[in-house]
Amino acid sequence: METLYHQTNKQIQEVQSLMGNLERTDRQSVHLLENELQARIDQIFNHLERLEILANKEPPNRRQNAKLRVDQLKYDVQHLRTALQNFQHRRYAREAQDREREELLSRTFTTNDADTSIPIDETLQLNSNLHNAHRGMDDLLGSGSSILNGLRDQRSTLKGTHKKMLDVANMLGLSNTVMRLIERRATQDKFIMIGGMLLTCIFMFLVIRYLG
Repeated sequence: METLYHQTNKQIQEVQSLMGNLERTDRQSVHLLENELQARIDQIFNHLERLEILANKEPPNRRQNAKLRVDQLKYDVQHLRTALQNFQHRRYAREAQDREREELLSRTFTTNDADTSIPIDETLQLNSNLHNAHRGMDDLLGSGSSILNGLRDQRSTLKGTHKKMLDVANMLGLSNTVMRLIERRATQDKFIMIGGMLLTCIFMFLVIRYLG
């Protein structure tokens, strides 16, 4: 197990070193480097499967430590795979933008070309709608936050009032019936407050979903 562990750890370090070359590689060769990195990562995962089997066969006093070492390698290679995928997604997005820009620059337009005015108008309208929707959501979230803060303050006030009423009632020697009525009213107020908070949250969720 030790030999395979050190071999896998060395492969991970090599992949980490190659990952630093992605940003410096030219566009014509970057996909070759990506394929090489993906192949190395796949090989590391195959080694990790073998290491997990070997770790379970270790003596009981060494098994837990062996599993921890394998888990650390697995975490490292998963991080590398995620980093590679993120780089690929960014590259695909850049290439798509470059293609769209080239198509736009290579296209010839006339003075009254309808294909130029309609997409621009639609884009402006879409941006305006998105801006208004975001502003409305911000206002709604701000209002909802203020409502929830107000409900929390009201709950604190009700608790304080309830305690003071109980103290005054004890001092005045009121009957048990009156005490129960006071406690029942406080419980009802608490349920009303909780219901109001739930309704507010549901309303905010529905409005955000509708605006989305």
